[in-house]
Amino acid sequence: MSDEFYRIKRMPPYVIAEVNAMRHAARQAGRDIIDLGMGNPDQPPPQHVIDKLCEVAAKPTAHGYSQSKGIPGLRKAQANYYGRRFNVDLDPEREVVVTMGSKEGLSSMATAISAPGDVILAPSPAYPIHTYGFIIAGATIRSVPTTPDERYWKALDNAMAYTVPRPTVLVVNYPSNPTAETVDLAFYERLVAWARENRVWILSDLAYSELYYDGKPTRSILEVPGAKDVAVEFTSMSKTFSMAGWRIGFCVGNPELVAALTRVKSYLDYGAFTPIQAAACAALNGPQDVVEENRLRYQSRRDVMVESFTRAGWPIPNPPASMFTWAELPPGFEDMGSLEFSKQLLEHAGVAVAAGVGFGEEGEGFVRIAMVENEQRIRQAARNVKRFLAEHARG
Repeated sequence: MSDEFYRIKRMPPYVIAEVNAMRHAARQAGRDIIDLGMGNPDQPPPQHVIDKLCEVAAKPTAHGYSQSKGIPGLRKAQANYYGRRFNVDLDPEREVVVTMGSKEGLSSMATAISAPGDVILAPSPAYPIHTYGFIIAGATIRSVPTTPDERYWKALDNAMAYTVPRPTVLVVNYPSNPTAETVDLAFYERLVAWARENRVWILSDLAYSELYYDGKPTRSILEVPGAKDVAVEFTSMSKTFSMAGWRIGFCVGNPELVAALTRVKSYLDYGAFTPIQAAACAALNGPQDVVEENRLRYQSRRDVMVESFTRAGWPIPNPPASMFTWAELPPGFEDMGSLEFSKQLLEHAGVAVAAGVGFGEEGEGFVRIAMVENEQRIRQAARNVKRFLAEHARG
């Protein structure tokens, strides 16, 4: 009997878990850890959403199997959201499927449309599921940059010219996790044209669609005329409505890809708990002031973080979107490596961040810092960082 399982062998240790384990141990020991590592919203969902969950859960008939593709009302609510927000027309029956978070949706899509030997184009650095969802399915990854400039287009063209077999899928993620980079509609127009020319499917991850700042809304690839011929888009309730643990997301767009995902999911799950889906309907159909409130909350935290960390001696960039900043290791720590730096910062400053190498080789030399603590705690983190930098800098 062999324990050399094929898919497990293709997966390296989950680097982010190392720091998470250290953080957990420190808290178990009674230490105060300021957790800026995981993108875990610290606010609850709106009260009317929680009320709807409780109301439906109280019904004796609500506890059986749900619908794998999502209840009709929720698929319609998501289609209506796309109409309001992006002026995109979606058919709830053929072009919308509910997923158990965007992470599950992406991994199930990888299972549905890729086979061993297929080549997938994915960003680097990347949220791990963008690569490992396909690696688990047996495909091979060819990395492309996240930077939406001419280097990106050159990398795409080189991949098509020199990769055997030719890539079949391109994963894009803007606003990017972890880098927080954004793109405009002109970028998506060029991307759709490229995908048509090269016969490549596009999977767009738009999980941070509503966390944009300074009055510059994010765009959807489906706004491009004809995009549904080549693309689907994944979104999530996690960040927009602070419903991360509820595990509700969506895949919308190309009917062929949506059908493939729906069919695979029908074998894997019976869908999210019906009361959760009903509550998600209440979130999408109800008052949207919470969306703006969350956006302003994260923007305020961003401003405090950039100002206080920079004053502490660690200049960090001002992200235009998402709930993260993607920061180079501070002066004097460049040779330490992102994982060791993250461990040292946790141990000596009580501040947890995510090591950049956990997002791929191109993430080395960076850390991802999440804006998931309030302004007071962020300022305290900056004070701890300042002391750590003064005491431990190598240069």
